[in-house]
Amino acid sequence: MKLKPIMKASLLSMALFGASFSANATIENPLVTSYLSTQTVIATQAAEQADTLVVVVPEGAAIQLAGWSTSTVEQVARIAEVAGFEGKMGQQETVNAPAGLGVTRLILVGVGDPAEAARTKVEDAGAALANMINNTKAETVQVNAELISNPVYNGRILAQLAHGVDLRNYRFDRYQSSPAARPAQTYHYHVTSRSHAEREFEAMQALAQGVFLARELTNLPGSAGYPAAFAEYARQALEPLGVNVTILTPEQVLEMGMGALYGVSQGSQHKAHLLIAHWEGSSEQPIALVGKGNTHDTGGYNLKTNAASIHRMPTDKAGGAAVVGAVAAIAGQRLEQNVVGVVPLSQNSISGEALLPGDVVTTGSGLTIEVANTDAEGRLILADGLWYVREHYNPRAIADIATLTGAKMTAVGTDFSAVFANNELVYETLAEAAETVNERVWRLPLDPRFERSISSRIADMKNTGSPGASAGAMLLQRFVGDTPWIHIDMAGNAQVDGPSGIHPAGATGYGVRMLTEWVKVYPKTAE
Repeated sequence: MKLKPIMKASLLSMALFGASFSANATIENPLVTSYLSTQTVIATQAAEQADTLVVVVPEGAAIQLAGWSTSTVEQVARIAEVAGFEGKMGQQETVNAPAGLGVTRLILVGVGDPAEAARTKVEDAGAALANMINNTKAETVQVNAELISNPVYNGRILAQLAHGVDLRNYRFDRYQSSPAARPAQTYHYHVTSRSHAEREFEAMQALAQGVFLARELTNLPGSAGYPAAFAEYARQALEPLGVNVTILTPEQVLEMGMGALYGVSQGSQHKAHLLIAHWEGSSEQPIALVGKGNTHDTGGYNLKTNAASIHRMPTDKAGGAAVVGAVAAIAGQRLEQNVVGVVPLSQNSISGEALLPGDVVTTGSGLTIEVANTDAEGRLILADGLWYVREHYNPRAIADIATLTGAKMTAVGTDFSAVFANNELVYETLAEAAETVNERVWRLPLDPRFERSISSRIADMKNTGSPGASAGAMLLQRFVGDTPWIHIDMAGNAQVDGPSGIHPAGATGYGVRMLTEWVKVYPKTAE
C-alpha cells in the first residue's frame, strides 16, 4: 500500500477540518517563536566588556585569574573565606567586584572536582546562575573557567553550565498580550580550547533545542495543538534537520486498520493522525521511539470530573512531544544511529460519534480491545503505534513513553517515571541513560499474573485492569511481539507548577534527554 503523506500545503485549505480552523490558526515553527533570547559566545579570549564576571571554581582551588593584582586576589580570598565558599559543587556566592576588575559584580560558582563532576549537578548550577543573573540588570556575562586547566574538563563543564542556563531561561509566552521581557543577556564563555569546547557546546545546544520543542508542543492548549497541528509543528521543526517526516491522515489510519487509534478521536472534529519521523544516521536496524500524542483528554464518556485534572490535559501529549524532541536532538547532534520516532495523535472528546464504554475496537494487528473505560485511551493509541513501527520498521529495540496512568503516580510519585521491560539489556541501558540526565526511573513488575486483569468476555482484551500501571503495560506488551521493549509511564513528570532547577514553570520536556542518551548508549548490535 502506497501512503500519501501530508506535504507542505497550508493546513488551512484542508477541507477535512472545515470550520474548526480560524484565520489566526497559522502554524508557526515553535523553535523560532519560543527560542531563548539569551546569546552564547564561545571564545579563547575574555570579552572586551562585561558587567558581570562569573568565575568557575574547582573545590579547594585558589581563586586567582590571569591579570589579577595581588590586592584583588587577597580581597576575593577574604570574601570567600567569610562566606564559607570552598568551590564545592552547588556553592554560589555573589559579591561586589573589587576595584580594577572592570565589572560591577563578581559571582563565584563551585563545581567540586571537575574530573568527577556529575553532569546534572553542573546543569543545576547553570540554572541557579541564570536565576541569579535574571534578578540583576546584567547585560554581558563573562564566564571564566581557567581554573580548570584540563581542556576536556574545561569545555565540558562550561557546556553543561550553559545548558543549565539555557534550559532554565526557556519561556512560553505566546498567548500573553504583554509578556514579561525574556532574559536577554549575552553569555561569553571563556574556554581554554575552542576545538574541545565547540563539540561539547554544539551537542548541548542541539539537546536544548529538542527540549524546547517538546516543551512547546506540550504547552500548546488543545485547541492549538490538535493532531494535525502537532504533526505540522513537528514537520516544520524536523525536516530542516534532515529528518524524513511522514504524516498519515485520518483516512490512511482507518484504511490501514488502526481502529484503536482512529476510535479515540472519532468523537472529535480533530481526527487521528500518525506521525513518523525517521533519522537515518546509519544503515543499522533502527531503534524505535513511540510516544503517546493524545492532544487533549476529556476522558470521553468516562468524563474526567476533577477540574484541576482536566485543565492539565494538554500535557497528555507530552510523551509524543518527548519523542519529537528526542528525534530533533538526535538529528541536531548528527548521531550515527538509525532512529524512527512514531507518534499516534488523537483528541479524546465527547460527541454523538464518540466511543462508548463497552465498544470494541480492532487494532492494526487484528487484535481486538474492549473499551472498558474511554479514559484509558493512551494504551489504545499506543497499541497501534507500537504495531505500526514493528510491522514497518522491524526495530531492534522499542521504547514507548506516555502519560499513561494515575496509578503510576500513586506507586512512585513524580520524581521517577515507572518503567516496564521485557528485556534486561533495554532496561539496564535505559536506566543508565535516565540516571545520567537525572530523569530517573523505577522498575515495576511486568508479570504474567496480571494477564487475567485485562481479559475480556467479548474481545481479545480490555483496556483496564488492576494494578493500573502494570495492566496498561501488559496490554502494550501484546503489540511488540518478541522485540526488546521498554514502556515508560511518565504521568506527573510532564510539567511543574513553579520554576525548579533546570525547569521554568510549565512543561518540562521530560524524556527528551533520557531518550537521546539511551540512543547513544544502546549497543548498535544488541545481544
